[in-house]
Amino acid sequence: MQVDVIVIGGGTAGLMAAIAAGSKGARVRLIEKGNRLGNKIAISGGGRCNVTNRKPVAELIQHIPGNGRFLYSAFSTFNNEDLITFFENAGVPLKEEDHGRMFPVSNSAESVIEVLINQLKKYNVNIQMDTSVKTLTYIDGQVTGVVLKNEQYIACEQVIVAVGGKSVPQTGSTGDGYAWAKKAGHTITELFPTEVPITSQEGFIQKKTLQGLSLRNVALKVINPKGKVVITHQMDMIFTHFGISGPAALRCSQFVYQTMKKFNVNQVQMELDLFPEVKADLLFQNVTQQLKKEGKKAVKNSLKSLIPDRFLQFILKRNQIPATLESHHVSNEKILRLVQEMKHFSFHVNGTLSIEKAFVTGGGVSVKEINPKEMSSKLMKGLYFCGEILDIHGYTGGYNITAAFVTGRLAGIAASSVKNLS
Repeated sequence: MQVDVIVIGGGTAGLMAAIAAGSKGARVRLIEKGNRLGNKIAISGGGRCNVTNRKPVAELIQHIPGNGRFLYSAFSTFNNEDLITFFENAGVPLKEEDHGRMFPVSNSAESVIEVLINQLKKYNVNIQMDTSVKTLTYIDGQVTGVVLKNEQYIACEQVIVAVGGKSVPQTGSTGDGYAWAKKAGHTITELFPTEVPITSQEGFIQKKTLQGLSLRNVALKVINPKGKVVITHQMDMIFTHFGISGPAALRCSQFVYQTMKKFNVNQVQMELDLFPEVKADLLFQNVTQQLKKEGKKAVKNSLKSLIPDRFLQFILKRNQIPATLESHHVSNEKILRLVQEMKHFSFHVNGTLSIEKAFVTGGGVSVKEINPKEMSSKLMKGLYFCGEILDIHGYTGGYNITAAFVTGRLAGIAASSVKNLS
């Protein structure tokens, strides 16, 4: 079979790229090294697949801190609303949940994968499973084909690389594509984990004092060595046996990494505000009133309606306030210390879990070397990159998958529109 376009990688971006190229009449071969398509889709959104996010494009880009602005051109051609229309027209009705997140009405990622596979069949995409690619071949600035691990050569002048990054390697994303990009002359920016739990050597973490404690709607901050706030995320979080996790921690993780690297330090400060919407003076008044109101009760019982009991007992001990002290004996000075802890609970972190444990890979093929409207290489004719292999990363919540679907579609359309396709 003669092939017009080869797509390497059967994940989010690769599936969309193959569908897009096929829809334009190109003869497409999709090569996947695993034994199933859409592995990462299957586990996304807790198995429900957060297909996209319905926020306006400007907000979408704000939620993609890793080179999100590069996607302005892409979104002007095909955006999140177009993606919603694509799925609904293909037979997957979607529903909107909190923070603009879009899920299939079926609550099943499998329904998303099924419809994508049906689209591949509709456009006669040739699917080659359990097939690993060894390298790409280039001659005089032009892609000429693909060499498989079994040394089979497939000639093709339009190749789309959609093999993902290095996060969640069990889905097949093991960083294979970086060497092919380097061979073509591309710069690979430093790879690092994003959307990943944060580690800490603090005594209370190592002793597992707060392990398993969940906090709702708190503000978590990364503080640089100069004392300036790098980033704040107001969401839920959880203390773990190695540090912190949960949505707020995951979103802060890349800023922990970047701050440690920028200042060449082995730990950075983080700060937790349990009441981000209540000013310190008002919180002081509230705590004081609560203690007066229940003056005969032990302080641990008077304040447990304000904050979780385990956290309360911890900050009482940390500030040398006996948990059994009667509330009316708590001095204003001690109340101020407690309020300070509630608003500015400070601790140090020393990094994150590994890139293999991350939800998303930071870094990748430099977007400076990619044409933003078609995802084509500026250095090698006929070569395209889409999805997580690019140096683009966003927060969880439908942003990364949107970038993957959109860049995949643009790559597929561009590769299939080359004039010499017969």
